[in-house]
Amino acid sequence: MVHAPETVSYSSARGRGVLLASVLGSSMAFLDSTAVNVALHSLGEELGTGLSGLQWTVDAYLLALGALVLTGGALGDAFGQRRIFLTGLGAFAVTSGLCGIATSVGLLAAARAAQGLGAALLVPTSLALLRTSFSEEDRDRAVAAWAGLSGVSTAMGPLLGGWLIGVWSWRAVFFLNLPLALLAAWAGRRFVPTIEPGRSVREFDGGGVLSVTLGLGGIVFALIEGPVQGWSILSVASGLGGVLALGLFVLLQARGGHPMLPLGLFRSRAFRGANLTTLAVYFALGGATFFIVLALQQEVGYSPLEAGASLLPITVLMLLLSPFVGGLAQRLGSRVLMLIGPLVCAVGLALFTRIERGGSYVDSVLPGAVGLGLGLALTVGPLTATVLDSVAGSQAGIASGFNNAVARIAGLLAVALLPGVCGLTGRVGAGFLAGVHRALWLSAALCAVGGVCAWVLIPGGKHGDASRPR
Repeated sequence: MVHAPETVSYSSARGRGVLLASVLGSSMAFLDSTAVNVALHSLGEELGTGLSGLQWTVDAYLLALGALVLTGGALGDAFGQRRIFLTGLGAFAVTSGLCGIATSVGLLAAARAAQGLGAALLVPTSLALLRTSFSEEDRDRAVAAWAGLSGVSTAMGPLLGGWLIGVWSWRAVFFLNLPLALLAAWAGRRFVPTIEPGRSVREFDGGGVLSVTLGLGGIVFALIEGPVQGWSILSVASGLGGVLALGLFVLLQARGGHPMLPLGLFRSRAFRGANLTTLAVYFALGGATFFIVLALQQEVGYSPLEAGASLLPITVLMLLLSPFVGGLAQRLGSRVLMLIGPLVCAVGLALFTRIERGGSYVDSVLPGAVGLGLGLALTVGPLTATVLDSVAGSQAGIASGFNNAVARIAGLLAVALLPGVCGLTGRVGAGFLAGVHRALWLSAALCAVGGVCAWVLIPGGKHGDASRPR
């Protein structure tokens, strides 16, 4: 006799425990990526590294997270969400400790890559826990609470990171994860029910995992080290090898029996348009936040806490406006907002070029932060809705996972590519602020392109239902 999976009530103590574990798990992964940006200037000075080392500090983490986030979801399906979630917590905690004791930028980058692997297990399974643990009538409430609480914790990342750096060291940003991981592991073991795996281990796409990881790694290595090393044979070979590996990944997905990314998803114009918009907007956002926080500390003289707090209006506006934007999308349609939102983001990024030595926060930083916050508030919710509505309901999970991977990969490519394109190589120093301004103008242009992609590719209607595969 087949028994229905065990579920918990949202209003019960056990339900709150499941939500606590899920929010803590995902928040650590997101908080870490935002808090580390504030720490870059301090750790660069202590470890004696230039811009290339700072790029690797960010991109080693994003590379592993972006390349393996789909794998984390597949492992959860194959071995059970609770087991993979707890495994991810353990890996994230151990590697966070290794980041905190790193004595060179090379060791830090290696630990960050391992930390990204742990995050790739946490991000998809933390949300999947809600889907498998709560009954259907409680699921929407649980996901809404998860989104709100995760957003608040992500917003606190720069502030908390800046404060920890001020009172102790950049290393505290990583050590903070240890008590959070212990609390999440306790809640996970005590409250999360054990659900039987939904897929066979034999369906795991090992070839796809290996090829996409090698492909992205080779390209990112070439983009970061090429401008610094003068495009040596190693850099060129790495880039070409990465392109070939990504080509192999596409071939394996087309011909494999159990692909991690079914290529049939891309028959949907709305799915293609939403992911192109994601690539453009998150490329611009990842590059801009990397450079803005560095410039505020290096060139304007902000403390880590001040630099972290300077971008807080972005997250506050997103949290306050999200309910309003949801209703607006119902009336106007996601397509309209996904055109307007990136264009407003572009204006905000352009306003950040007012950052100069001696400039006040109100004149040089706040206008850009408000513009970017408004633009993202108009973009993110409709973008997520379009991704989910553009495919059949049975494919919503893989579609969401792929979109999450695109956002992370966009950020890592921005940090890898923009310094070379904008003349920002070697150590942070003379001409840095002018290079940052060039990067911001380019990011603004890409945001505008993302809005145009949404308008051209996403069909009219409130959520792109016409684009679903038949």
